[in-house]
Amino acid sequence: MDKNTVRDALLDHAQTLLMTRGYNGFSFRDLSELVGVKTSSIHYYFPTKEDLALEAVNAYSADVMSTIYAIDSSAPADKKLDRYTKLFGRIIGDGNQICLCGMLASDIESLPEKVRHAVQSFYKANETWLAKVLAEGEAQDTLDAGGKPEAAARTLYAAFQGSLLACRLFQTRSRLEEVADAFRR
Repeated sequence: MDKNTVRDALLDHAQTLLMTRGYNGFSFRDLSELVGVKTSSIHYYFPTKEDLALEAVNAYSADVMSTIYAIDSSAPADKKLDRYTKLFGRIIGDGNQICLCGMLASDIESLPEKVRHAVQSFYKANETWLAKVLAEGEAQDTLDAGGKPEAAARTLYAAFQGSLLACRLFQTRSRLEEVADAFRR
């Protein structure tokens, strides 16, 4: 395996482990078994678990945010929210994982500071985007943010994150789809 392939495989598997088990739920040994390399090889690419988690969060965040920013800016606000909801459906995958940053938020007390800040930045970026969409939706009379798009965006984002947990728990996507409907007019 070439260096980029090993590094990419480590990062991909680390993201999956973080989404299914959280920060404290896996070790470099778990990762070495999945990728088929020695743990010392992992340290070559990621000297510490903090380095690995930070890179995983940054890669995940870049992927998710690029998908969000690729949503057609000329689309009506309610359609943007529909596409955003579908993104969360993609995150669920086969039903056993949740948002990487949502999972890490539950580990907040044991996260290294840099990782915690990266998770907070991800949340803020999502909330900022949602606030803009909710404000547009109110202007278009398609979404209801109660006149407070920033507060509604935080509430909506928290509901999306919580719905992923409930979807995983009850093995159904319906709880996710109900979230966006609560903000429609």
